[in-house]
Amino acid sequence: MSAGECCGGTCTMQPVRSMLRARRSAETTAIREMALSAGPAHAAVEAAATLARETRGPGRVLVVDDDEITRRLIAANFALEGFDVATAMDGQDCLDKALAFAPDVITLDMAMLCPDGWEAALRLRECPETSHMKVVLITAHDQAANPAQQRHVGADAYLTKPFDPGEMIRVVRELAGVTGANG
Repeated sequence: MSAGECCGGTCTMQPVRSMLRARRSAETTAIREMALSAGPAHAAVEAAATLARETRGPGRVLVVDDDEITRRLIAANFALEGFDVATAMDGQDCLDKALAFAPDVITLDMAMLCPDGWEAALRLRECPETSHMKVVLITAHDQAANPAQQRHVGADAYLTKPFDPGEMIRVVRELAGVTGANG
C-alpha cells in the first residue's frame, strides 16, 4: 500500500506528516540538549523523563465526536485528569489530527459522517503512522453484541452511551499505560 492509499486514496496527510516529523525532531533535540547539559548518564535519563512529563502529561487523547457538547464534555474530563487533549469533529478530521497530534488513545464516535467512525477506525489501522494508536469505540447504539465488527476494525475497547465518565477514564488510562490516580 502506498502512502497515498492509506487513507482511501484521498490522502491529505503529507503536510501533516512533515509537521509531525518536525515536531518529533524538535522534541528529540530538546531532550539531547538537556541530556548534554545534565552531565552523567543518570542525569540525562532524568532530564529526558522530566521533559516527557512536561510535554505529554499522562498521555495524549484525541476525542472524536460530531456533537460539539459531547466532544467538549469528554475532552474536559480528560483535561481534568492531566491528559493532553485534542478534538476532532468527524472521521476525516480524526485522520488528519491523529497524524498531527500523535495521540496514545483515540475515543471515536461511531455515528459520524465523512467517513463514519467504523471507516475511520479501519483507516487508522491501515495507515502505518496510526496503526499502533489505541482506539476506543463509542456509540449510542448497542452494537456491543457485534464483537466481530469490533475486531474487524481493530478496536481496543468499546463504550456504549451513556457511559460513566469514570469508566471512560479508567479504560483510557489502561490503554495509555497510565497507572495511579495522577498518572
